[in-house]
This record gives sequence, C-alpha cells and structure tokens, in this order.
Amino acid sequence: MKPLNNWDNKNWLSSHKYILSFCNFLKTKIDINKKTNILDIGCGRANIISFLQKKYRFKKKPVGIDIIKNRNLKKNITFFKLDAIKYFKKSNEKFDVILIKQTIHFFSKNNLEVLLNLAKNKLTDKGKILIFSLKTKKNEIPCFKKMKSNLINSLKKDEILIKQFKKNLKIVKKSEFKFKVEITRKKYIRMLKNRYISCLLNLSSKEIKKGIIEIKSKYKKNIKFNDVLNCFIYKN
Repeated sequence: MKPLNNWDNKNWLSSHKYILSFCNFLKTKIDINKKTNILDIGCGRANIISFLQKKYRFKKKPVGIDIIKNRNLKKNITFFKLDAIKYFKKSNEKFDVILIKQTIHFFSKNNLEVLLNLAKNKLTDKGKILIFSLKTKKNEIPCFKKMKSNLINSLKKDEILIKQFKKNLKIVKKSEFKFKVEITRKKYIRMLKNRYISCLLNLSSKEIKKGIIEIKSKYKKNIKFNDVLNCFIYKN
C-alpha cells in the first residue's frame, strides 16, 4: 500500500475545532498533567500531541512516531521516523498514555498482536492504551461507489482486528468520539484528489476522476456528516 500522506493535511482532522474536541474527549478518558508522558503511534503531523504540549507544557515532550515525516510536522514534540514495532524494541521509555489512532488497519493480525504486547510492556503502572478506529457500522464518510467498496472492506478488516485485540487486551471501556463535519463539496473533492483516506490509495487517477463526478452529482455544495471513532481503552 502507498503511504498515506494527507490524512491530517488541510482538512477537518487538522482544524483547531477538531483537535480541541478530540483533546477534550481525551481529557474525559485519561488524567493529563505536566508529568504525563505520551506516545502517539502514527502521529502524522503530530497535531494532537502538539496541541497537548502547548496546553500542558509537559516535563517530557510527547513522542510521535510515523513511517512518514511530513514537511509541516509540528516542532514542539519529539519525532521518530520509525515503524512502531522497531521503536518499541529499541526504546526503554515508559509511557502513561499510548495513542493508536486510526492505524490498526495498516497492521497484519500477527504484527498487531506483537505491537500491542510490546505497548503493554511500555506502560507505566497506571498507564493506558487508547485505540481509535472508524465506526464500522453505519459509517457516514462521504463516498463514491468504488471508494465505498474499499472502505467497507477496510472496516471489515478492522472488525476482525478489533475482535482479536479485545481477546488479548483487558479492555476497560469502549466509547465513541463523534465530530460533526461541515465541509464544502469543493474542499472535499480536493481531499479526494489528495487521497486523504487509505481506501483511496490504490485507486487509479481515472477511478478518482470518475468518483469525483459521482460526488458532484450525489452531494450538495455543503456536505454535513458525523465522523465517528470507536475508542477502546486498555488499562495496565
């Protein structure tokens, strides 16, 4: 699969409103103070942990890891361009919070099991792992036909992986993070062209162009929908 470069680039996922809403949600699930040590797996441009660093001024900068280093990566965090499994095997750092946001579908069943076992061992005594994945049922992401087919297949894989890690982890709680998206059709089409979501990565340019025609006929000039994530919490 091609690298996912634009999932948090100039869209609602990088907006102040989304980041604030997500961080407020986190605050209801975990204790955050200046001593909190945070790791974000698949951090992208590190918008979430950068926001938290500005707000709490942690004694240790939050750590973000990703296999891609973006040009506009936030500078007030510690970043490693590295596979998460390799990072855990190299690092002796312990974390109070490990975030895995919309990333599990990039792992095979075996690698996800390895990752989560390593992550558990990198938690402090009262540490937590928070796993976020797209809601698998009644998902509202605006799609064209081919995109929808790929998304459904991806969500089916998520369901398999979720069942697996729920067996291996002591899940304390499951909840939902919901964000109301309002975006112009023009901007959303730009996001499609930038392949902002993994179900677009392997589509040809011709398929994307055809899909954009579908979006233009299917949606009004302003698109509204709920972006909903399942949140699974493991506590040490």
